[in-house]
Amino acid sequence: MEDTNVIRLPVTEDTAPAKKRTRPPKFDPEQEEGKRQRHVKRLAELGQTDRSVKLLEELVFGAEDELLDRLVEDDEEQTGTLLAEDAVDEAEDEDEARLQLRPTREAAWVDEDDELEEEVDMRHRYRRDLMRGQAESTMSKQKLQQRMRDQFQKSMGGTPSWAESHEKKKKKKADEEEEDDEDEDDDLLRRTGNFVASSDSLPSGVLRLKKCLHANSARPSEDRLTTVQFHPSAQVVMTAGLDQSVSLFQVDGKTNPKIQSIHLERFPVHKAQFSRDGETVIATSLKNKMFYLYDMMEGRVTPVHTVRGLSEPRVKEFSVCPEGGALLLTGTNGYLHLLTLKTKEVIGSMKINGDVSSVAFSHDGSRIFANSEEGEVYVWDMRSSRCVNRFIDDGCVKGTSIAASPNGQYLACGSQSGVVNVYSQEACLNSANPKPLKAVMNLLTSATSLTFNPSSEILAVASRAEDEAVRLVHLPSLTVFSNFPVFKRKIVYRASCLDFSPHSGFFSLANNKGHAPLFRLLHYKDF
Repeated sequence: MEDTNVIRLPVTEDTAPAKKRTRPPKFDPEQEEGKRQRHVKRLAELGQTDRSVKLLEELVFGAEDELLDRLVEDDEEQTGTLLAEDAVDEAEDEDEARLQLRPTREAAWVDEDDELEEEVDMRHRYRRDLMRGQAESTMSKQKLQQRMRDQFQKSMGGTPSWAESHEKKKKKKADEEEEDDEDEDDDLLRRTGNFVASSDSLPSGVLRLKKCLHANSARPSEDRLTTVQFHPSAQVVMTAGLDQSVSLFQVDGKTNPKIQSIHLERFPVHKAQFSRDGETVIATSLKNKMFYLYDMMEGRVTPVHTVRGLSEPRVKEFSVCPEGGALLLTGTNGYLHLLTLKTKEVIGSMKINGDVSSVAFSHDGSRIFANSEEGEVYVWDMRSSRCVNRFIDDGCVKGTSIAASPNGQYLACGSQSGVVNVYSQEACLNSANPKPLKAVMNLLTSATSLTFNPSSEILAVASRAEDEAVRLVHLPSLTVFSNFPVFKRKIVYRASCLDFSPHSGFFSLANNKGHAPLFRLLHYKDF
């Protein structure tokens, strides 16, 4: 029985035996039509669609009649050439048919609810960053999806090249070539270094730092340290404490060699500070009215037993005026006294209600911020010695500390509960009831120390009532760095004083173990 699935073609000159040649069998249209019908029937049984059957017919049987007629009419020498040419034509027709019949991609399913113009509230905390103004308090779902897509592509550096269509790639390449031609003579756009460089601002989240040898490792204190401060111009750090000594060390992060150390007989140091020019050290004690001046240039220690015009029982807390040459002493019963170092006399006094807990100068020295134990903050004008504003620290029962940022933008107020409120200085100067930008609640005990770094990008907060109670707050995001201090490992202990080097390259603190732990902040390149 003849197999109907086999198509018998005429024997060509290439396939025929060398000596025996026969003519092709006569073409029978009825027989070929029967074969065609049997193929259609079998394909239908396999579940093929009419479109697929038609395609297979064209690919398998296309131009068969014309081919056989030519084979009958032409001689045997032309037969091989016709077959070769027709095979090429069939391959081209097959490729064209496949391209034309390739199905277009469509969505697998469509949700009718997606077509509705649903409005989304953009004031939610997860969507605030996508707003581009107060007018976009609400946004359609489609526009929000596009906004999120654009933000993702922007964060990834734009649409990746593999995700762009061929036409878009060609257009992008043409635009780039056109821009290159236009900007050929533009010198400004040729220098792209400043535009593609990484940002100089400090990133939030994780602070890149390195633990160094203790700043006073060459001479640890035998008692609790009360002060650590970096010199305003030299690569030097000073420590002082209850062991009645003041020491100076060179800061290199490796050995930190000692420069000099002085001993003050029966004078446990409560606070020590460099003068504005960095040539003198002022040191006060716990219960003495007397204080010391140490001239580093001449190596001379001068005790100051009395201050003309000062009737306070002791001199304990003080601040160095930014303009230099003067000290602001914290007295009792809410008094603040301004004295000059040149004549050692009081030239002015100010008073607030209640007792003063802490004071801070504005960056230019024109304002004084005084925090009272009753939770009120007073703003004084230095030139007129007049109170220009006062307000209640939000939620504060008893104030403990205060600090102003060097860039004049922030004011931080600490309380006995451990909450540190960060305000805008402008609001503190003009509003009777300013609202804090952020309430830092990472401390569980009294916030006793607050310090801004020179670039106003970090706020250091600490409590001396608990071990490892130190946090570094990133500005302006007002978020706490997650990697300081190191958890499950005691390094800081109880900190009573914090300070940054002049260009924020180092950070140090004084603790109750007599040490000054030193950290290198890797983001900053200078000392």
